[in-house]
Amino acid sequence: MAKKNATKVILWVIAGLVVLLVVVGLLAKFVFGGSKATEVEVAEATFRDITQVVTASGKVQPEIEVKISPDVSGEIVDLRIKEGQQVKRGDFLLRIDPDFYEAQVEQARAGVLQFKATEAQRRADLLNAKLEFERQEKLYESKSVSESDFQKAQTQYEVAKAALEAAQYSVQSSEANLREVREQLAKTSIYSPMDGTVSKLDVELGERVVGTSQFQGTEMLRIAQLGQMELEVDVNENDVVNVVLGDSARIEIDAFPEGSFRGVVTEIANSARVTGAGTQEQVTNFPVKIRILDVHNTVLAGKSGIVSSEAPAAEAPNFRPGMSGTVDIFTHTIEDAVAVPIQAVTVRDINKVKRDQLMKQRRRGGNDGEADADSVDVSQFEMEDLRKVVFVVDGPTASMVEVATGISDDTHVHIDSGLEGGETVVIGPYRVVSRTLEDGEEVEAKKDPLERAMARGGA
Repeated sequence: MAKKNATKVILWVIAGLVVLLVVVGLLAKFVFGGSKATEVEVAEATFRDITQVVTASGKVQPEIEVKISPDVSGEIVDLRIKEGQQVKRGDFLLRIDPDFYEAQVEQARAGVLQFKATEAQRRADLLNAKLEFERQEKLYESKSVSESDFQKAQTQYEVAKAALEAAQYSVQSSEANLREVREQLAKTSIYSPMDGTVSKLDVELGERVVGTSQFQGTEMLRIAQLGQMELEVDVNENDVVNVVLGDSARIEIDAFPEGSFRGVVTEIANSARVTGAGTQEQVTNFPVKIRILDVHNTVLAGKSGIVSSEAPAAEAPNFRPGMSGTVDIFTHTIEDAVAVPIQAVTVRDINKVKRDQLMKQRRRGGNDGEADADSVDVSQFEMEDLRKVVFVVDGPTASMVEVATGISDDTHVHIDSGLEGGETVVIGPYRVVSRTLEDGEEVEAKKDPLERAMARGGA
């Protein structure tokens, strides 16, 4: 009997302990884990200078480069230059075979002489017709000849004058043709239009080239002033509206990775350069030219003649046409602006937020002063209303604050309105900020890893 009582007591003790554990667990869950806080990364809204940067890539090219094409066709019979050679304005470059054009000049000169002889003959005819007309006029006045004879002499005189005038026009036309063929003959010799360097030579001695006066012919060579180079980059249509003439820039050339160079915007195209038109990959860019301000090309722009691989290295870099580069254009700066990390700003549908809050109030039965929730028309929040917001940590919760943003740099964005500076804002994780975090949700704030590293470094 005693054994049964002891067993019964043990069972009651075990049951009591189980109940106690359940109660303690429920209390612990209620006190410590009833509403588990969302872990978030935070940063402070600070005052800093914000500089908007537009980044683009392109090619190095001379600011001034002239493409030389022939106006006449033929074989190159004399070539005096090499690629990389320094030339002066008026220097002889090359000659196209002039034989055909010399023959045309001789033919045109003979045509001029022929028409001048015809003009002299017509002048003599006019003199005879004039004398005959004057004689017939006197005889007609004395009634010695008939009126028909007088009119015939008068007509012959007028015809002779017209024939002389036509001969004179023919002489003028032949002389113009002679000047034209002489100009074509002169164009067989090509001279340098400016001081510079032969940056490109596409022809060889004996090669035939095509040239016309109406259309561009074969490109034979290019002469450039390599002492002043620029970078032509393609700026996206969304960014070009922020770029203005005179904006400063930082240039990085792939061939010179050890440093960067100063630049300034000198030209912005008005017409777009479209690639992949009519496809999903269509891209619309605007060419922008950036002048390189730092000293460069002291060897290529010198007077050392042909630039060779043995040329002594100079401290200043030597940029060559076609080199690739990237440019950061500094378009606008706001000093001492309220700024937050870019990842802190997200977009939310305000009407959806209001609709969700209203439905929660209805599920709670309208407690805590929310008894009118059932009377609110939900349909007024059906339209999408997207706005920029940040989540500000205030104690244990995060509050959604609508903001207006301005310019941004690589890491931070300027807050025009909504924040005053000094607030703690949520910056991550990305999914929490952009989708799941709600207004008034309890959060557990952790500093951004980068900020923690900077804090340790400062300590």
